[in-house]
Order: sequence, then structure tokens, then C-alpha cells
Amino acid sequence: MKKVLIKGAGDLASGIACRLHQCGFSVVMTDLPVPTAVRRTVSFSRAIYENKVTVESTHGRLCHNFKEIQECLHDGDLAVLVDPEAKIIKEYQADVLVDAIIAKKNLGTRIEDAPIVIGVGPGFTAGQDCHCVVETKRGHYLGKCIYEGSAIANTGVPGDIGGYTKERILRAPCAGLFEPASEIGAVVKKGDVCGYVDGEPMISQIPGVVRGLLQAGVPVSAGMKAGDVDPRCSVEHCDTVSDKARAIGGGVLEAILHLSLG
Repeated sequence: MKKVLIKGAGDLASGIACRLHQCGFSVVMTDLPVPTAVRRTVSFSRAIYENKVTVESTHGRLCHNFKEIQECLHDGDLAVLVDPEAKIIKEYQADVLVDAIIAKKNLGTRIEDAPIVIGVGPGFTAGQDCHCVVETKRGHYLGKCIYEGSAIANTGVPGDIGGYTKERILRAPCAGLFEPASEIGAVVKKGDVCGYVDGEPMISQIPGVVRGLLQAGVPVSAGMKAGDVDPRCSVEHCDTVSDKARAIGGGVLEAILHLSLG
């Protein structure tokens, strides 16, 4: 089995992890001490503050050192580690490194970090800092493997879902500590309060289902993404990997197989 290290454990990284795990890869994921993924119900980063998590049929658990990682992988689970700089890569000796932080820029990944290095989304250039870039922009090219060049540049405008783009994003009204006033899966109306930051309300701009929301106590900056509302109103979508994450996961799997054969 190939050993894969995924930087990031948010919803897109977790969709990738699920697809690779189902195909028999051993997967280790790294994230921040205080994760900021809003789609927490489908993010393995949740293991950092809940110890264990299941995304669809794939189990992940928090590990603190290489020995625990080995035990976790032996049990057939995903390993999640607090390691923002992915220093574990030296001890783990990954065959594949996937940078799925989705920072829209490269935070330090190098093409020399592993035999196969894959960058997810904008900020990477295939042939320079990775072997392949996987497109993340919704639309015709979502999930495409790029072996020369870069993904489509970040526009700053979220993809269209149900006729809404930026309106569906819940953003912190000011800097401070986030406190939820709703929960993932709740149906809200336009104008409903979904959370507070230092007493300032975070208000939904559209009707729909709260698909993502930060956990209590996360430090946020003004304008930071703290949740999202899905206008399609399908509550069951909150607990399943998204179409976007599945497509990106398929692209990563294709890239690994293609580069392995090459």
C-alpha cells in the first residue's frame, strides 16, 4: 500500500482522504491545533478536539506520535495529527504528499518533499513545486489533473450553488471568539442569527440549511469564513462528502496512479 500524507483535514481534504482510503491507501492527515473547517460533520479535523470521527464509512482518530500513527493505520483507520508544518513526513516517509490546505497559495510544499507531490487548487505550479495540480474551481474543469502549469486563479467569489455565490457564506462580523447560535443541519431563514462574535450577530443572508459552522471558541478575524448556508435545503447533504470533494478526490487518485505508472 502506498503511504499518503495529506496537509489539511478540512472537508475537501477529507473527501480526498475518503476516496484514497477506500482504494487501500494508508492515509495520515495534519492540521492546526484549533481547526477552522466549517463543514465539521465531514471533516477529519474534528478528531483534533473529539479524538475520533467518522466521515461516511471511514474512521479517523487523533494520534500524538508516530507509534500511535502506526497502530491507527494497522487498525485500518485514518490518522489525524496536530502538525501544521507536516514535520511527520520525515518519520512517516510518505510515498505521496497532497497539499490540500486550500490556502490559495503555497505555504511551503516542495516538489522534493515526496516521490509524488500533488497541489490542490490555486497557488501551485506543476513541474516547479509539485508534480501535479488538481483543479478546485467549480465548473467544467473541476477535478482536472494539470501536469504543466497552474489551476485557475482564485477569484474570491465562491462557486454558484442554488443561484447564490458569496451570499451563502457566513462571515465573522468582527474579530474575537466565535460562539454558534445555530447548529449544522438547522433550517434558517434570511435574517436569522447563526452565531456571535463578542456579542455581534452573524446573520444569514439567504434561506437554507446551515451546512457548515465553526465550533465554539475559535478565534476569528473580521470577515473570516465562519459557516455557510446551503439554499438547496437538503439536510442529508450535511453528513456526506460533497460533489466537489468527490471530484477533487478522483483527480488526486488519478494523479497518483498516473505518476506511479510514469
